[in-house]
Amino acid sequence: MPVLVVGSVALDSVETPFGKADNVLGGSGTFFSAAASQLAPVQLVGVIGSDYPIDDLERVFSSRPVDLAGLERADGPSFRWRGRYRHDLNMAETLETHLGVFSNFRPKIPAQFRNAPFVFLGNIDPRLQLDVLGQVAKPRLVACDTMNFWIESRRPDLVKLLGHVDLITLNDAEARQLTDEFNLVKAARWIMAKGPKHVVIKKGEHGAFMFSGSNIFFAPAYPLESVFDPTGAGDSFAGGFMGYLARTGDLSDANLRRAVVYGSALGSFAVEKFSVERLIEIGPADIAGRVAAFHRLVTFEQDLNA
Repeated sequence: MPVLVVGSVALDSVETPFGKADNVLGGSGTFFSAAASQLAPVQLVGVIGSDYPIDDLERVFSSRPVDLAGLERADGPSFRWRGRYRHDLNMAETLETHLGVFSNFRPKIPAQFRNAPFVFLGNIDPRLQLDVLGQVAKPRLVACDTMNFWIESRRPDLVKLLGHVDLITLNDAEARQLTDEFNLVKAARWIMAKGPKHVVIKKGEHGAFMFSGSNIFFAPAYPLESVFDPTGAGDSFAGGFMGYLARTGDLSDANLRRAVVYGSALGSFAVEKFSVERLIEIGPADIAGRVAAFHRLVTFEQDLNA
């Protein structure tokens, strides 16, 4: 089953302690699509400027089930972000942000995308996220992402959005900012009381929590020897999570837990190289191997005599 994603398609320039990359493919929609398309067909809706290297994007997705019919091309410069990571790779220092045509982005969902059973609303203005929901039919699961800027500037709209989604992904700082709760369990309960059945709180190199009613599931981050660029880790996590649900069509609690692990696996691949390079290199065997490694990482035999 396909996944519809609405998000940014950008050009990133990134510096880390391990190197740098200029004007490479980035944006929430791009990373999400690169990860999710490993597991399920993806329908991408976004906007690019007249300066965007569309041939590079088409080449990257040429062997993947990513439908670009919803990618709008507008006159003007593309969305560009320049950032730097120091030794704390959980913290990005934004050096430049040029929204370009993204500042006037009004998502238009193609008719052939409107029956998508799984919908992911990437990190855009919550008013636009709500507008997208008015353009789709009856998806089985709607998930959204957000960030500190929207929490601060569009809080009432974001709270309204929570009443229309099944799941939200956000990091621990954003969860605390949104709810004014330092404790993440209390923060998740506050969010679920506003509408979502599930809350996924990402903690970067410290893993991710999923809260569902009174149930809590935790998946650690995969221990990597080399991390080059964490820029798209969260969007790749979301892509792996939603892609797995779309592939299986199973929304049971047990399968949602497996989806968190698949999300963590795809996120761990994303950080191994700049941009979407690593996500494009890997295949089913790589993903299966890393999921198996996650299983070995957290599985133990209980001593019933203890």
